[in-house]
Amino acid sequence: MVLAQLGGSISRALQQMSNATIIDEKVLNECLNEITRALLQADVQFKLVRDMTTNIKKIVNLEDLAAGHDKRRIIQQAVFNELCKILDPGKPAFTLKRGKPSVVMFVGLQGSGKTTTCTKYAYHHQKKGWKPALVCADTFRASAFDQLKQNATKAKIPFYGSCTESDPVKIAVDGVETFKKENCDLIIVDTSGRHKQEAALFEELRQVSEATKPDLVIFVMDSSIGQAAFDQAQAFRQSVAVGAVIITKMDGHAKGGGALSAVAATKSPVIFIGTGEHMDEFEVFDVKPFVSRLLGMGDLSGLVNKIQDVVPMDQQLELLQKLSEGQFTLRIMYEQFQNMLKLGPLGQVFSIVPGFSSEMMPQGREKESQAKFKRYMTMMDSITDEELDSTNPKIMTESRIMRIARGSGRLVHEVMEMLEEYKRLAKFFSKRKGLRIPKKGDMSSLSRNMNAQNMIQVLLPHMLKQMGGMGGLQNITKHMGSTKDMMGMFGGGGE
Repeated sequence: MVLAQLGGSISRALQQMSNATIIDEKVLNECLNEITRALLQADVQFKLVRDMTTNIKKIVNLEDLAAGHDKRRIIQQAVFNELCKILDPGKPAFTLKRGKPSVVMFVGLQGSGKTTTCTKYAYHHQKKGWKPALVCADTFRASAFDQLKQNATKAKIPFYGSCTESDPVKIAVDGVETFKKENCDLIIVDTSGRHKQEAALFEELRQVSEATKPDLVIFVMDSSIGQAAFDQAQAFRQSVAVGAVIITKMDGHAKGGGALSAVAATKSPVIFIGTGEHMDEFEVFDVKPFVSRLLGMGDLSGLVNKIQDVVPMDQQLELLQKLSEGQFTLRIMYEQFQNMLKLGPLGQVFSIVPGFSSEMMPQGREKESQAKFKRYMTMMDSITDEELDSTNPKIMTESRIMRIARGSGRLVHEVMEMLEEYKRLAKFFSKRKGLRIPKKGDMSSLSRNMNAQNMIQVLLPHMLKQMGGMGGLQNITKHMGSTKDMMGMFGGGGE
């Protein structure tokens, strides 16, 4: 994951400081030097790094701190706040309003993933009840219209473009007018990729903006762009009124720090990040949870939201009720594997669990783990309803195991391995008997988050198993603390 190395370096610097017996000027400077080195190596602009360290030293005046103050906590909080400042321009992005069509224009460099991001943005809003449409005003790249058409068709989103018209302004205007007449309330205009030295293309971009009068201009930034990020982002801002930033390719392994500089250059907030090639690998960006994840502090609120998106409340209550009664069947294991796959790549999930990071997932283990989930599910597809719902492990006789192996096209020892996994998890969840859960129909915020905490503890064993054991679960549960503490963490984004 982009920035995982940066986050790991900063976390280690803070941990080394925490291990020091006495926090003095020398320890503070060593910590800040490590953080500075990590940020510069990740291609964050030098001026931003210099200003950050200067501000931290002003805030953390060790001589003025009275005895009894937690100096480690104050330093950690200062680092957290300053990183948030880099990513937070201090103003919100334009809010789309229902009831009238909003025009959103996408701009960005060639190869930044702009066309794919247009579709992801449209798809995200479509799921929330909007009626989006896509307009291809990119006449510079020959395959642009075909790519947008393919993406839009797959997502079942209306689109407009032309293989013959060479004037992007005319295409943009005609497309916007067409979709306004069709009562689309979110019209997305994709433009040609640019380079900051291409003055003629920037003039064309300005003309498209003047003709369509977009409510919002979104700058799409490739996370791997490096030191050029600041200058490129600033060039776009000088041509059009950039109001928001989307950072793409966050699933890669580039340094990624240049993307942080784009916020300072455009003075506009990041609103989404792209975390993969698929349509739904697109996350709403929130500064505090993001920095919290960067520092290895996790993002429980993000994990709760993911779980609530994947597992509807009724299903959560039903599952937790069964576990509270001591039930853990093969069907439940099957459903949890499904939920795990819906949550996304395990590396990304680990990055939002407090005390863990995507770096902790051994290289190559992520794909191997997802393949194992799918393999187990294939075997369970050959299991009868009676066997899936049984709580008696002895129901799986030798003849039944051989039948499952034949039906799923797997080897007998693989089926036995899957059943051993089931027995281990069943033993673990037998300790969850008597689990306290909210009553059905109680949809208060506290109840939802209590539910989510329980669901986290249901799903984590599957993830931890992929790291070689389940011993870390107790540490996470302890880290969560009481429900009251957990609610505070949700509200604070990990502060």
